[in-house]
Amino acid sequence: MRLSDETLLDIMARFQAEMQKGLGKDTNPTASVKMLPTFVRAIPDGSENGEFLSLDLGGSKFRVLKVQVSEEGKRNVQMESQFYPTPNEIIRGNGTELFEYVADCLADFMRTKELMQKKLPLGLTFSFPCKQTKLEEGVLLSWTKKFKARGVQGTDVVSSLTNAMRKHKQDLDVDILALVNDTVGTMMTCAYDDPYCEVGVIIGTGTNACYMEDMSNIELVEGDEGRMCINTEWGAFGDDGALEDIRTEFDRELDLGSLNPGKQLFEKMISGLYLGELVRLILLKMAKAGLLFGGEKSSALHIKGKIETRHVAAMEKYKEGLANTREILTDLGLEASEADCVAVQHVCTVVSFRSANLCAAALAAILTRLRENKKLVRLRTTVGMDGTLYKIHPQYPKRLHKVVRKLVPNCDVRFLLSESGSTKGAAMVTAVASRVQAQRKQIDKVLALFRLTREQLVGVRDKMRVELEYGLKRDTHPLATVKMLPTYVCGMPDGTEKGKFLALDLGGTNFRVLLVKIRSGRRSVRMYNKIFAIPLEIMQGTGEEVNAGQGVPRSEVPACHPIQCRPGMTAALSLQLFDHIVQCIADFLDYMGLKGAQLPLGFTFSFPCRQASIDKGTLIEWTKGFKATDCEGEDVVDMLREAIKRRNEFDLDIVAVVNDTVGTMMTCGYEDRNCEVGLIAGTGSNMCYMEEMRNIELVEGDEGKMCINTEWGGFGDNGCLDDIRTQYDKEVDEGSLNPGKQRYEKMTSGMYLGEIVRQILIDLTKQGLLFRGQISERLRTRGIFETKFLSQIESDRLALLQVRRILQQLGLDSTCEDSIVVKEVCGAVSRRAAELYGAGLAAIVEKRREDQGFEHLKITVGVDGTLYKLHPHFSRILQETVKELAPRCDVTFMLSEDGSGKGAALITAVAKRLQQARRENVKREQKLRSIQPQDEEALIAREPCRKLFMLKC
Repeated sequence: MRLSDETLLDIMARFQAEMQKGLGKDTNPTASVKMLPTFVRAIPDGSENGEFLSLDLGGSKFRVLKVQVSEEGKRNVQMESQFYPTPNEIIRGNGTELFEYVADCLADFMRTKELMQKKLPLGLTFSFPCKQTKLEEGVLLSWTKKFKARGVQGTDVVSSLTNAMRKHKQDLDVDILALVNDTVGTMMTCAYDDPYCEVGVIIGTGTNACYMEDMSNIELVEGDEGRMCINTEWGAFGDDGALEDIRTEFDRELDLGSLNPGKQLFEKMISGLYLGELVRLILLKMAKAGLLFGGEKSSALHIKGKIETRHVAAMEKYKEGLANTREILTDLGLEASEADCVAVQHVCTVVSFRSANLCAAALAAILTRLRENKKLVRLRTTVGMDGTLYKIHPQYPKRLHKVVRKLVPNCDVRFLLSESGSTKGAAMVTAVASRVQAQRKQIDKVLALFRLTREQLVGVRDKMRVELEYGLKRDTHPLATVKMLPTYVCGMPDGTEKGKFLALDLGGTNFRVLLVKIRSGRRSVRMYNKIFAIPLEIMQGTGEEVNAGQGVPRSEVPACHPIQCRPGMTAALSLQLFDHIVQCIADFLDYMGLKGAQLPLGFTFSFPCRQASIDKGTLIEWTKGFKATDCEGEDVVDMLREAIKRRNEFDLDIVAVVNDTVGTMMTCGYEDRNCEVGLIAGTGSNMCYMEEMRNIELVEGDEGKMCINTEWGGFGDNGCLDDIRTQYDKEVDEGSLNPGKQRYEKMTSGMYLGEIVRQILIDLTKQGLLFRGQISERLRTRGIFETKFLSQIESDRLALLQVRRILQQLGLDSTCEDSIVVKEVCGAVSRRAAELYGAGLAAIVEKRREDQGFEHLKITVGVDGTLYKLHPHFSRILQETVKELAPRCDVTFMLSEDGSGKGAALITAVAKRLQQARRENVKREQKLRSIQPQDEEALIAREPCRKLFMLKC
């Protein structure tokens, strides 16, 4: 019975394999360790409070308990209990009578404790094997111990007790919230005192263990979020022959004489019901062999069960052990010498030490699994302990502790003895279930604000359609929230574009310069780019005014310097931004060896602009955190040209100023001629599309099409979305750089989603629903919850442990339950954003279908933006919403490759192609009309876009 460290490590590995087998859906039926789900998903967090009832049915006595859990997180529990007998005629009679007896006892307790007028939740400790599908439901698999009540096996015991309580409906107003195993009760009792407790072990008459397992590993239960307590039922370990090499002849003899031969073999080597019998069998053999008592055997030594575990414990007591041994042997009718007493005491030690070793090996396997689940190098945890063998045996606890720590040196384990055992534990399970139930209602109430009904989405779609029409009409345009800005992009790529083009991309904290080479025929595009940072002081105009390109403070620039003397120039802070841009262009041209080259240039300027032509763009207002002064109301192309002149190193032909959304559409249109819509779902939110010229009252002409930059981020600024805006949206808006503006963007774009989540988390924490009610300084910090964290947290591949790590990086110490809620919040906010995008886009494609008079429209949408690209569910939800709200449109979504860079070059190439076509048309008309060559340029300048388009056709 002596087991080496190597053997114990081997047993530990075998138990780990059995656990895995028990958790698998396909392998569970043949697993000896059944790994039963308990549907207990959370441990106490200290916020539980209130009065709870607990029943404990499973032994010679039946116990009813009232537990008062203190408020304000003091972790104080007061208990009142009463024991009731369990007569044989009740526990072996009819099942209905058994549960009626339990209900009668409960009613008596309620009357005695004056609880009749109270509605209380109840937890039932039912220490028999049950198959659970819910926390409050359990089908009895088989009776054990002395219970044999008829008609109960195969039925739900909670329903049986509920039916029995109906006879006392005047006296009892009780909800059964939980059915728990005694081992689970032990873990929950200890977890109330120590939040690190996530394992429960009973070593008493029987033995068992439970622990908190990751849902993603439990194939027997649907869902993979959070954790659930698993009742291992480890007593059956070895029933499949896995422990035959360590079982002895005494184990086999004991098993053959038991009530359930071949079953619970691990338990029969460990638990208090069997240790005394193992000692008796060994002593009997030694006596027969003449090794004890002079070869004499008493009749008592032949009687099964004559040596009990309490005797074994007494014989192993320090100092008193030998005297106790002599007394016990004398009571058995044995004359024992001093040597006999020492030998018998040694037998007891070997048997009980083997029990502790085997228990330690299985427990070490559980601790290793916990550590590996959490992907920790070192685990800190607490094990809740209960059971008479563990409590009364003088040496057992320290032996168990020592072996466990030797087998798992990378686990810091605390062993905590359970108080009031499983009955208090059932009340704690009920308290947790009650807390979780109440918290769930509060959390659902918050999340419901972000769940949009179909009717609400249809309303958003229809309101967007109205705003689109307002923005296109001359009379209503000034009042429209969706500005519908003409871009003067009148054509899409046709594959004949070619040449080298320079592209600039300004729209965020980084600025890019690109060289784009386009080859005709094969639709080949090659790009070279360099990224430059835009310092915060330049973005927001908070830095010292600087002499362009030279780093000289403006106060030191001579009075005659052109920066101070140029008539009509804008203020120096705007110059600082554009001079910085020109410095970046110069660095890029030098880097590419193109210094002095004259190249056509396309400028992607991703801010709202009012255009009078393709190369004229007046900034309406800054967005995305830009605040450089004296730019709003100015032509950005003119400011760029002025900056290039000031540098006086190169000359560039600025052909087009474009929005990144238009660039996205053009990039995809180069590959797919059905592409007539561009969508950005990233830091900002915007959409453009090809509109019929006849519908654009802001531009003369009725023929052909022109791209409209909707600037739909301002949708809702007139209050039309107030019915779906939440308090969290309003808080984000009020704390933004532009309160009251870009409301649709603030509900949908990557720049704001994380901030909405942060506001929700603060509110839930204030309500005590998250982070133990403690708002960390980090959580108070605006902008810490970047949208990239939403994408990471919502990833299907990310376990909750990794979610917790992300939250810890943000300074948020979360529990597993906190992580689940945070993931739900992120999901609700991002889903609403995707649905709102889908509703807006549905309005656009439906408008295109109706404008063209089609029954069904086939159209492609070019899409760009980190939110669409990186978020695990955003694109799917957006597409599903469009399909739902625009069923007569067959919409293909095409991911853009560098729309803001490549798209700008393509727009420039198309503009150059159309410009060349106009020149050729003018020459043709010169011949027809005998127009003098010197008037050619004047004619080009006067010719309306519409007429040129017709001439080209």
